[in-house]
Amino acid sequence: MAIKKGGLGRGLDAILLDNSEDAEKGASVARISDIEPNPDQPRKNFDNEALSALADSIAEYGVIQPITVRKIDGRYHIIAGERRWRAARMAGLSEVPITVISADDKKAAEISLVENIQRKNLDPIEEAEAFSALIEEYGLTQEEVGRRVGRSRSAITNSLRLLELPPAVMKYVADGQLSEGHAKALLGIKDKSSIERAADNVILRAMSVRETEKLVRELNAPPKAPTEKKAETDLDYTRQLERSVSKHLGRPIKIVQNGENSTINIGFSDNKDLDAVLRLLCGDDFVDSL
Repeated sequence: MAIKKGGLGRGLDAILLDNSEDAEKGASVARISDIEPNPDQPRKNFDNEALSALADSIAEYGVIQPITVRKIDGRYHIIAGERRWRAARMAGLSEVPITVISADDKKAAEISLVENIQRKNLDPIEEAEAFSALIEEYGLTQEEVGRRVGRSRSAITNSLRLLELPPAVMKYVADGQLSEGHAKALLGIKDKSSIERAADNVILRAMSVRETEKLVRELNAPPKAPTEKKAETDLDYTRQLERSVSKHLGRPIKIVQNGENSTINIGFSDNKDLDAVLRLLCGDDFVDSL
């Protein structure tokens, strides 16, 4: 079996090459009832409409590309081709072509992941979860995973970061409501409790990735301190107010703004003048009752 040039890293052909002799010997057909899906298949979501279209094609032309399997306890476990197997069942086939290879759990996981990535079958969250499984369960480094799938180490790192998103936001990405670019931008929010609310806002406003990045910068910006210009404007208003009230009352007025301790000072010359001020502020009845 020849390795495809310019393919996806150590692609599917390269991985299968290690088992080429067994694969040639294992090429055959098997009953659909003897085949089981892989519980660790990285792809979790299957589009029913697309599956139905594939089933119609299989009903007319058959399964052209064999399903890659391994034999465990007398039964065939799918490594690559679960979508074809599902569609074949929908089409009513009793048998499908298979290629049997020797593969341990680690090898099976690698082949399944590479096959799905080559076919662009995985959403960004499924990809990240598959990368994580190869690292956590099978001991591969990020660099090794990158070589398997033809990605840089930094690309694998960025993909794994998607698993840091809140569950609701990961679902938005898996469903296609948010792109991977949106998700990576949202991960830049410093207050992680704000990510889900920001994601809802992005979806509601149909924001682009660039607009989302701007939103993230705004959310991360420190609160704006009152500017010097605003302070000058407030002072001008206070002085204008002093002049207006002073003219109305016919006596000097001073307004001092100091938070909760702000005051208004009203000038008077003697007790008689004080009596006049009190009558202006409180009324004649109040002053006469003193």
